[in-house]
Amino acid sequence: MIRLGALALVLMSSHALAQGLPAGFVYLRDVDPGIAQDIRYAGADNFTGRPLPGYEAGECILRRDAAAALKQVQADLAPSGLALKVYDCYRPVRASYAMARWAQDGRDGGRQKRFYPRLEKSTLLAGYIASVSRHSTGTAVDLTLIERAHGPAATFDPSASYGPCTGPAAQRAPDDSLDMGTGFDCLDVNSRPRSTAVSAEQQRRRATLMAAMAKRGFQHYHREWWHFTFATPAPGPHQDFAIKARR
Repeated sequence: MIRLGALALVLMSSHALAQGLPAGFVYLRDVDPGIAQDIRYAGADNFTGRPLPGYEAGECILRRDAAAALKQVQADLAPSGLALKVYDCYRPVRASYAMARWAQDGRDGGRQKRFYPRLEKSTLLAGYIASVSRHSTGTAVDLTLIERAHGPAATFDPSASYGPCTGPAAQRAPDDSLDMGTGFDCLDVNSRPRSTAVSAEQQRRRATLMAAMAKRGFQHYHREWWHFTFATPAPGPHQDFAIKARR
């Protein structure tokens, strides 16, 4: 007799193949539809100001083991009234290359300067932007915390002049997440997970996120409070398939 857990994995694998994903990859919605998704590189609210190549839909795709671990984190947070929201999951290799080209194109950042208010665009490849990323293996995820009972965020306006990512939350681009002291993808020293430049409450929220993720096998990145990698001895090869709408 097939156990229920094993049967669920078989069904999940069959659905992933039907969706045209590589073996071992799944849509997060098929694992836990309750985890909110706000895939920033599929739109204009990111440091490049436009959708990145390969992001044909705002969907989170991960390797199955990483997605299953995220489902556990979501369940762990439930008693506290908190939940997860993902900003980026699997990232096609072509998108990482596009990020690196953008950082080196010599153009003025314009409105996107809000993502790196204290740095020069040409320096972002030193620690913040990588042309090769674990995201492309489906084992890294960018995410934050939200309250389970919360209203929708205001609509992002690409023509608006929002404040810097290090400024007060009310002046930044709209987001329905808990205020972590900086916005997502804030390329700044204040984004370090244990930065003391943010308030005590914001430090506590970052610690809550790190502890919840660590419990289920995720390691945080020392420069970015939102970035976590699932600890696995065999992350697999980097992939470049396009992110398409879930069928």
